[in-house]
Amino acid sequence: MLTEERQQRIIQLVQQNNIVKLHELTKLLQASESTIRRDLQDLEDQGLLKRIHGGAQKNSHLLQEADMQQKTTVHTLEKQAVARLASQQITPEDVLYLDAGSSTLALIDFLPTDQNIQVVTNSVQHAARLIDRGIQTIILGGKIKLSTQATLGYTAIEQLSHYRFTKVFLGTNGIDLAAGITTPDPEEASLKHQAIAHGEIAYILADSSKFGQVTFTHFANLADVTIITSPLELENLSEYQSKTTILEASL
Repeated sequence: MLTEERQQRIIQLVQQNNIVKLHELTKLLQASESTIRRDLQDLEDQGLLKRIHGGAQKNSHLLQEADMQQKTTVHTLEKQAVARLASQQITPEDVLYLDAGSSTLALIDFLPTDQNIQVVTNSVQHAARLIDRGIQTIILGGKIKLSTQATLGYTAIEQLSHYRFTKVFLGTNGIDLAAGITTPDPEEASLKHQAIAHGEIAYILADSSKFGQVTFTHFANLADVTIITSPLELENLSEYQSKTTILEASL
C-alpha cells in the first residue's frame, strides 16, 4: 500500500471512530509500528489528527482550518477523482461559480476549453489558473484571506448578488447528518450560501474524510446540494443517501 493510500485510510478510521489504537492500525494496514508511527506524525504535522499514547484521536477544533499549501498535499488521489467526475457534469455555455479550496482547484485542470463556459470565482489562485487555461473568468473583489487566498467580505457578497449560475461547485470542511454542510469561517459560509441560492444546481466537492465532520458555520442543508465524493465506507451511508444525492467517483 502506498504511503498516501495508507495515510488516507488512517484519517478515515480516525474520523469514523474518534480514536484509533496503534496496534489496530498495524493489523488493519499490514504495516510495521515504526511505519504507522511515522504516518501519525506526518498527519499530526498537517493538523489532520492528534497523536495520543498508543494511537491517535480526531481533531475537534471547530475553527481550525489548514492553509491551501497543506490542503493540496492531502487526499490528492481522491480529489483528482472527484474533480474528474465533477467536470462530467458541465455542459456547453455553462456559467459556473467556482469556490476557493483545494478540491475545486483540482477541477480546473478538467474544465473543457472548447465549450464556451464562463467561471466566476472568489479565489486568486483559481483565477490565475483559469486564465492560464484560456477560460473566461471573473474574480470577485474584496479582502483576501491569506491562508486560503479567497476574497471575502461585503464587496464579494455584493458583487456575487448580481450573478446567476447554471452550476455551482463548492468545497467544504464538514458533512454531517445533523449539522449539514459546514465551514470554519462565517464570511466564507455567507459567500457559499449565496452562491447556492443563485445557482440552478449546487455541487459539493469533498473527499471521504469530510463525512462526519462538523465545523463552526453551517452554510447548506444536505437536501440543498449534490455531493461528489470519493468511494465511501460509512456504516451510516444509507442515512446520508436518504437526505442528499451522492455521486461517488472511481479511484
